Amino acid sequence: MARYLGPKTKIARKFGDPIFGADKAFEKKKYPPGQHGQMKKRRKMSEYGVQLLEKQKAKYTYGLLERQFSNTFKKAVRQKGITGEILLQLLEARLDNTVYRLGIAPTRSAARQIVGHRHITVNGKVTNIPSYSLKPGDIIGVREKSKNLEAIVDSLASRSGAYSWLEWDQEKLAGKFMNYPERDAIPEAIKEQLIVELYSK
Repeated sequence: MARYLGPKTKIARKFGDPIFGADKAFEKKKYPPGQHGQMKKRRKMSEYGVQLLEKQKAKYTYGLLERQFSNTFKKAVRQKGITGEILLQLLEARLDNTVYRLGIAPTRSAARQIVGHRHITVNGKVTNIPSYSLKPGDIIGVREKSKNLEAIVDSLASRSGAYSWLEWDQEKLAGKFMNYPERDAIPEAIKEQLIVELYSK
């Protein structure tokens, strides 16, 4: 599946948020990209424009293309509860995102690659589908043959932060997806209601 492989700092500057993680270049240039990014007087964006920008921000943050994102939204609509919150919960329950959250990979794109290269197991079985949707109780582990892989070892060595819906066992190099996270536990600065409004038109 095609992925965005262009300059990430430029995209982060577009949204005014380091959506791909810590970025020194973004810290130096927090204004919009382009020749006149710092000076340009921006016209007031329409309601549709604001909603569309928020959807694009969520897509880039979680690394999804339009069809995948649209399908995830449709899945969220079919479930009971607040659609915007369910959408974020489904995105957080993706295998690639969880591998990133557990610290097995330093970024979501690296997590996608690690999953695709068959280094990750779910409930003891090798799973190479980044979009695999986890359920509460699922165990995400590093494949035995991959436990000494430099990229994984380095990422786990600099692992920081823990999430309330995930449990990590350093000895086994395995994590548990405890439950779908509450909205206030998800750190991403995404205004999910704007996305719901956009798709409701």
